[in-house]
Amino acid sequence: MTDMDEDVPENAPAHCPGTSSEDAGKASACSGCPNQSACKSTPKVPDPAVGEIGGKMSNVKHKILVLSGKGGVGKSTFAAQLAFCLAGQDKQVGLLDIDICGPSIPKMTGTEGEEIHQSNIGWSPVFVDENLGVVSIGYMLPNADDPVIWRGPRKNALIKQFLKDVHWGDELDFLVIDTPPGTSDEHLSLASYLKEANVDGAILITTPQEVAVIDVRKEINFCKKIGITILGVVENMSGFVCPHCNCSSDIFSASSGGGEKLAADYNVPFLGRIPLDPELLKACEQGRSYTAPGEKDTAPRRAFNALVTRIVSEVEKLHPTNGL
Repeated sequence: MTDMDEDVPENAPAHCPGTSSEDAGKASACSGCPNQSACKSTPKVPDPAVGEIGGKMSNVKHKILVLSGKGGVGKSTFAAQLAFCLAGQDKQVGLLDIDICGPSIPKMTGTEGEEIHQSNIGWSPVFVDENLGVVSIGYMLPNADDPVIWRGPRKNALIKQFLKDVHWGDELDFLVIDTPPGTSDEHLSLASYLKEANVDGAILITTPQEVAVIDVRKEINFCKKIGITILGVVENMSGFVCPHCNCSSDIFSASSGGGEKLAADYNVPFLGRIPLDPELLKACEQGRSYTAPGEKDTAPRRAFNALVTRIVSEVEKLHPTNGL
C-alpha cells in the first residue's frame, strides 16, 4: 500500500536515520558506523515532497500537533477527544495518528477493523462522522495485534505519505496530529515535512508529577530548537473530583508545581487542567465523544470544554480565519 524504499545500508547500526536524511552521518546513531563519512559528505537534495505537502495543507485552516516527552500521560486520549469536541462544534476535522508503533486512535474513535481506501485522488480517511475523518497505521495492519517493527526511514516514509497522499476533502477547519512520546524520528520527520505548511503549533500534555514534567521539559526545548510554536501546556489527570460529594483529591502530587509551573518557567501559555474522570476513560474505551450533547454536565466536562475553547482562541489569534 506504500512506496517506502528503505535507504539503510546493510551494515548500518540500529536507528540509522537513512542515507538521504538531513541527519545522515550526524545523528548519534551514526557514531562508529563505517558509512558515516560518506553519508556526512554526500550533498542532500531538498525533498520535493515538502513543497507538495505545503500546497496540500493550504486547504487546512489550522494544524495542531499533540506532543509529550512522556508516555502514558493521556496524549492520545486528549487528541481524540479534542477532535470529537471540535467536530461537535460543526467544524470539519481530521485526526492523523502518526504513532506508528502504538496506534490507539482507532480504538479511541470506535473505528477498529476499518480500512483506508485508495482512489485516483488519494487515500480516503475513515470517517467517524461526516465531519470527522481519521487516518492511522492501525487501519493498515492485517492483524491488530501485529507489532510494527520498522527502522526510522520506513516510519518517516509512511508519515510523508500520510501528509502527502491523504485526501481530507475540499477543506478542513482543523487537523489534529497525535504523535508518539519522545523527540525522535517521527517528530523530526513531521517538523521537516510540515516546514512549508504553516503549522499553528503544538499542545504539550503532562501530568502533575515531576517524573512526567521532567520529560515534557525536554519536549519544550525540542520545540524551541526546531522552531515549533508552543500553543500551551495541558495538565492531564489533575486531581479527582468525587462524583458524589464533589470534593477534590490530588491523586498525583505536583511536587514541583506541575504543568502550570512548567509553563511559567518557559514563558508559554498554561491552557488548563483536566481532572481524572472515569467517564472519560469509558468514552475512550467505547470510542465515543466525552463532550457530546446529552452527556451529564460535570466539572471535568466543563473543564475540558473550557480548554477546547481556549485552544480555538489561541490558534485563531495566531492565524485568523474568516468564519471559523
